[in-house]
Amino acid sequence: MLDLLSKITIQVSDQIYLKDPESSDLGKRIITGSIDMIDELGFESFTFGKLAAHIQSPEASIYRYFENKHKLLLYLTAWYWGWMEYRLVFGLANINSAQERLEKAILILTEQVTTDSSFLHVNEVKLNRLVIAESSKSYLTKDVDEENKDGVFMGYKQLVARIANIILEINPSYQYPHMLVTTVIEGAHHQRFFATHLPSLTNVSKDNDSVTSFYLNMVNEVIKEDKR
Repeated sequence: MLDLLSKITIQVSDQIYLKDPESSDLGKRIITGSIDMIDELGFESFTFGKLAAHIQSPEASIYRYFENKHKLLLYLTAWYWGWMEYRLVFGLANINSAQERLEKAILILTEQVTTDSSFLHVNEVKLNRLVIAESSKSYLTKDVDEENKDGVFMGYKQLVARIANIILEINPSYQYPHMLVTTVIEGAHHQRFFATHLPSLTNVSKDNDSVTSFYLNMVNEVIKEDKR
């Protein structure tokens, strides 16, 4: 089983990169190093020059994989959503009850992320922090419509669609399944950020992780209310 998991790869749109970073040791070092540096410095202060020095490779070699740092951010966020969908598929396997699948899905979406030994070149804890802090910069751009046409955000949309379909199993008449799922995902990210940086804006503390409980309660109440 461990050997099988070690061969799993996360699919990312080939419109994002010039050369697949999963295809070489250097490409994987670019991914590892960029996650480390963006997590440490923030996206605005991150440059390919700094990354090149960090991974001890010429800056020109990074440009063989990514056109610019925006494309690299698109790759990292797309990889994250692909990884979340992978976790969802494995986590929901063999669960017949739609209600139980929904609750498990919300747990996966909102729980504190831990490292996944299946992908040694990616620190998922740091990547989660990166996505929380920086992912909106990947789509709040003038090019979002063109990038959407290229399938750049397909992984995120597939993840949302999977969970939206579970909601519709429970309540086929519910009108806003996709909106509800994205509210859970983005809201949970905001609560994690607030808990670390702006704690007076949330009820989450280091001693009491209530994010999952809050969103489980919210989703169940919203769906129940809609049935009345």
